[in-house]
Amino acid sequence: MSVRAEGRGPAEPRPVVLETGVNRHAEGSCLIRVGATEVLCTASIEDRVPGFLQGQGEGWVTAEYGMLPRATHDRMQRDRVGGRPQGRTYEIQRLIGRSLRAIVDRKVFGERTIWIDCDVLQADGGTRCAAITGGFVALALAFDHLRRAGKLSGHPLTDQVAAVSAGIVAGEVLVDLDYEEDSAAEVDLNVVRTGRGRYVEIQGTAEEHPFSRDKLTEMLDLADGALDRLCAVQAQVLGEVLEHLLRPEAAGGSR
Repeated sequence: MSVRAEGRGPAEPRPVVLETGVNRHAEGSCLIRVGATEVLCTASIEDRVPGFLQGQGEGWVTAEYGMLPRATHDRMQRDRVGGRPQGRTYEIQRLIGRSLRAIVDRKVFGERTIWIDCDVLQADGGTRCAAITGGFVALALAFDHLRRAGKLSGHPLTDQVAAVSAGIVAGEVLVDLDYEEDSAAEVDLNVVRTGRGRYVEIQGTAEEHPFSRDKLTEMLDLADGALDRLCAVQAQVLGEVLEHLLRPEAAGGSR
């Protein structure tokens, strides 16, 4: 069994810190730190919905994602220099939006759009996973803003959601890959899952050689352990806010 950077074992995720209320203007905000990866997630409420939802009495949750020019070792251009996000950025923000919509009841908050903006301040692997995990906290705080204003008709959250990476590096299954591990991975897996253990999305790619069903199960087992921890941190940070927003049958997050 190898010892990883910071003394981690194969099944040990990086330390996670969720700091809320970091943006004074947004209805919900969370700065998530996963090891050296830092992502600022803000939730903004807009009192309108896209055209395809107008008049249907339900809201929308969507996301945008971007990396600051010096989030990585070398400076990069901002994604929107050419007027449109690059393919990777577009794919990630669609993933974030899908993941968050999977655990909301869109009829409860009326014809409103909640924008989740995820800006990577520093990247060391797992930025999309951090964005989903921190984005959920920002979303919950925005819902609490609506709750306190008397603008919810019920419980908007059906569950929690978080995400983590796993992979195979030098033949060994690891969870929560940092950049060095991710760049050398033979297999790269991103797992999005609810607090009650239901999978929202699993993205897996063999970079070199195909992998077996047994290895997939091993990666999912490690991811599940890390996701249990992430959901516990979310619940601890949100406290009573989460209790007010979760449907009664979802409270407790038991699998």
